[in-house]
Amino acid sequence: MSEEMQAKRPARRAVSAERMFSIIRSPVITEKATALSAANQVVFRVPLDATKPEIRTAVETLFNVKVQAVNTLIVKGKVKRFRGRPGRRSDWKKAMVRLAPGFSIDLTTGLA
Repeated sequence: MSEEMQAKRPARRAVSAERMFSIIRSPVITEKATALSAANQVVFRVPLDATKPEIRTAVETLFNVKVQAVNTLIVKGKVKRFRGRPGRRSDWKKAMVRLAPGFSIDLTTGLA
């Protein structure tokens, strides 16, 4: 990357420890997410306002791993019925984090 582009890139802002714990809400445990673990990827549920740099910083700090890439998508809430009345589930954001080779996260142990 050229020096001009690096100068234009905004500096990473520090993320507080409290914010890091609120960014990583829970791991997503589905068949598709489990299949991604073979490609050294982990899937997390994150807040709608979380950014990719914040997610990267939180995962690297909390799990002591090196993150190669972060992809995000917003899962739109479904319209469901409850006792005959229509309702709507909330939208949520999914973050697929690709770890650098040689790193892994064991989701069964937790953060403690």
